[in-house]
Amino acid sequence: MFLYWGSGSVPCWKPMIVLAEQGLWQDVPNKLLSFSNKEHKSEEVMKLNPRGQAPTFRDGDLVVCESGAICQYLDDKYSNDDNRLIPTDAAQRSQVYQRMYESLNLHAFVIQTLYYYKRTTKKEDQDANYLKEKIEAAEVEISRWNVYLEGKEYLACDKFTMADVFFYPFLAIFVRLGVKLEKNTNLQKYYDRITQRASVQATWPPHWKEGPGPAILDDVKA
Repeated sequence: MFLYWGSGSVPCWKPMIVLAEQGLWQDVPNKLLSFSNKEHKSEEVMKLNPRGQAPTFRDGDLVVCESGAICQYLDDKYSNDDNRLIPTDAAQRSQVYQRMYESLNLHAFVIQTLYYYKRTTKKEDQDANYLKEKIEAAEVEISRWNVYLEGKEYLACDKFTMADVFFYPFLAIFVRLGVKLEKNTNLQKYYDRITQRASVQATWPPHWKEGPGPAILDDVKA
């Protein structure tokens, strides 16, 4: 197996967590790519993934490029009854799938419409009405997940599943970017607990260890 990945990328972090949950991460050859140096567009990556994206994963002659597909492939092939992340029970599996795919809303409501805007638009050029609308939408979306965690330690079942693999990296990035969780105590407790999980610590983004992130989303008070 071989994995190309980038530090602090939600799509990259997901299969890394899966590999760590399976006890494979330390043994899988991998290459950390620099997005700023456009290493994901290198010939080495492009010949496997014509889109030039990370993660890109190879297992023998098989190449899998989309993060969700990599995660599901790994769970299908390498999981056992002790570390399976997608339940075999149909009802439980449906709940895991729902939260997995629903997590894409976090990208839509927080990253795509708010974070990218603030990062690419000079402060003096930012539209105050647009920002107010998108901050409120981000807070509503994040708070929705707080409700899902009411009385629960994990998102979909009574144990860590692929739903948590898909969701947690978004939450961790939001916290790094300054999002305040004090109003959503379920999320704060969940973040504190999952952050200490062995698979998360083993795959923690290397550059995050160098210091705090930019507080781009510090006006989001979820």
